[in-house]
Order: sequence, then C-alpha cells, then structure tokens
Amino acid sequence: MNNKNIMIYGAYGYTGELIARQAVAQGFRPILAGRNAQKLQPLADALNLPAMAIDLDTAEILERSLQDIYLVIHCAGPFSTTAEPMMRACLNSRTHYQDITGEIDVYEAAQRLDGAAKTAGIVLCPGTGFDVIPTDCLAAALHNALPSATHLTLGFDSDSKLSPGTAKTSIESLGIGGAIRRNGKIETIGHGQLTRRIDFGRGDKFAVAIPWGDISTAYHSTGIQNIEAYIPMSPARAKKLKHLNGFRWLLRSRWLQNWLKSKVGRSVQGPTEELRAGQKTWVWGEVRNDRRGERKVGRVTTANGYDVTVSGSLSVMQYLLDYRGEGGYFTPSKLCGPKLVESLPGSSAIDIKIA
Repeated sequence: MNNKNIMIYGAYGYTGELIARQAVAQGFRPILAGRNAQKLQPLADALNLPAMAIDLDTAEILERSLQDIYLVIHCAGPFSTTAEPMMRACLNSRTHYQDITGEIDVYEAAQRLDGAAKTAGIVLCPGTGFDVIPTDCLAAALHNALPSATHLTLGFDSDSKLSPGTAKTSIESLGIGGAIRRNGKIETIGHGQLTRRIDFGRGDKFAVAIPWGDISTAYHSTGIQNIEAYIPMSPARAKKLKHLNGFRWLLRSRWLQNWLKSKVGRSVQGPTEELRAGQKTWVWGEVRNDRRGERKVGRVTTANGYDVTVSGSLSVMQYLLDYRGEGGYFTPSKLCGPKLVESLPGSSAIDIKIA
C-alpha cells in the first residue's frame, strides 16, 4: 500500500464520509480533516483514523497543516467559498488537489491557476465525482469520434435524491441563472430558457438546460466552442422554474440564501445505501458540425451519482499516488483518459453512434 499521506477535508459531510469509509475499506488510512472538531472526531474514532480540525480562513495555518500531505480530496462545500483557499494552500505546500465540486466558477478558478500549478509541479483536478467524470469522459470520447465538432450537448437522467451539500449548491444557483458556452465564452441565461427533447437512454423526455460543470470542463477537455447541458424535467416544473427569473435579484440576497440553506440542513438527507444501490444514471451526449451536417450521439450508464463520486474520487486518488507527469490544471478525462468512467463500478462502456 502506498504510504503517501492523503487528507480528506470535509470528511464528516454526507459524501466526504462515504469516501472516507470506502478508502478505509480499500486499505487506505487517510487523515480526516474539517472545520468542526466535534463533528470530525466521532468519524475518526469509528474508523480509527487520525483527525485534524483546520479552518480555511487562515492561510498560514492551512499551509502548515498540508506540509506533509501528498494529496487532498476536498469535500467541504460550498466550494464557491472553500475551493480557492484550499487550492492556493496546496500550491504553496506542493500538495496535489482534487475535489467533488460541480460549480462552474470553481473550475474556471482552477484553470486560472494552471500556470502556478505547473510551476509548483502539482495537479489541480476539481470535479472528480459525478460532477463531472461521466459527462467529461463522454465529451472527450465524442470529440475523439468527431474531432471537427463545433457544438457539444450533454445531459443525464437520474432518480437520485440530493444530499444536503448538493441541495445547498443548487440554492446558490437560483439567484444566478443558467449557463451555456457560446463561441468559446460562458454566457448566463434565464432559468428554463432553453428546452429540448432528449432520449437519455430510457425514452424520449422533455429536458431543460442547467448550469452543469461541463460548461467549463468540457471546453477545456475538447476545445469545442459551443456547449449546453440538460436534465429531464416536466414542462409544468420548467414553467415554474422560468417564473423564478423575475426574482433572481431576491434569490441572490444573503439572508434568503442563508434561510433556504438552513431549511436544507434541517430537512434534507442524502440517499441511503439501499436506495443508491437500486438507482442507475443515464448519461447522454451529442456532438455535431453544422457546416458539414455531421452528428454523433453517445451514451454511458453509471451507478448512482454519489457512488460514482466515491469510486471516481478514489480512482483519481490512486492514479495520482503513482503520478509522474507535469503539474497543472486537469479535467478528469485530461488526467486519466476518457475510459475512466468505464472503469468505475456499475458503469457501462461508452457507446457512440452516427445520428
């Protein structure tokens, strides 16, 4: 077993705990870390692992805590607040960084740190979970199948419940709107503004564009200039979502954000192991070159998104434990290759067809 020190930060959150428990099951002994010692210690005791209570607000203390850490799996949201301090601390301590975010702004921040990561010789790879391993790998495979593609559309269909952390991230997006990439630039659009019908893998469904992480990552993985991402949604719910556009100014307010997140904290729990075991995810993608009239469609089926996040994070971790390449910002497919998703438990092979 590799003896390089691994830290799981935010280990007592829903997904952080799943990753910590599976890491132990695979024979690893990560250091568990987070901001709240009282929440952290019971898990550390249960798993017989070392624990460190570390606040992200003091850069000097954080960097000192990472001096002997080879790699951090960052699981503490909201990543819009926590990711950049941890990434900068990893740069200064020369610690590889990965996280489980799905937030576009975090990916773009990591990409802006590419030069610094190259200089430090460390990898920055945000999004090593369901956000965005399956869609990122499918995007890369589709681009390989149609290198001249000018447009990429991605999406997924799942019955999974949200964890508290994912629900809180969704609340943050309410005041911002949707997102697409047009001619290489990320553009904000209204909630429910773009719709289409898609067969994700279990029948044709009405779908709505969402600000999924691939609006950032798929561009860096493929270079395709025009990108959209979709999930299925009933037309009635899409209409309600569209009505929120007139209140985005209010939904951005700190007091309302805090109130909504407090309700999530009291009422939302992630899916049980039994529920996750019975839920698959259907991932779909399309590339096209309108000038040439070429179009290809790809699909891959995965396990429940949270199980993908656990297995994906640990797969990338194991890849980095033996890493000998250069530093920099990487998407999962750029770091580990498009077949990464196929190697995860519960995943099918990527299937691409001419449409």
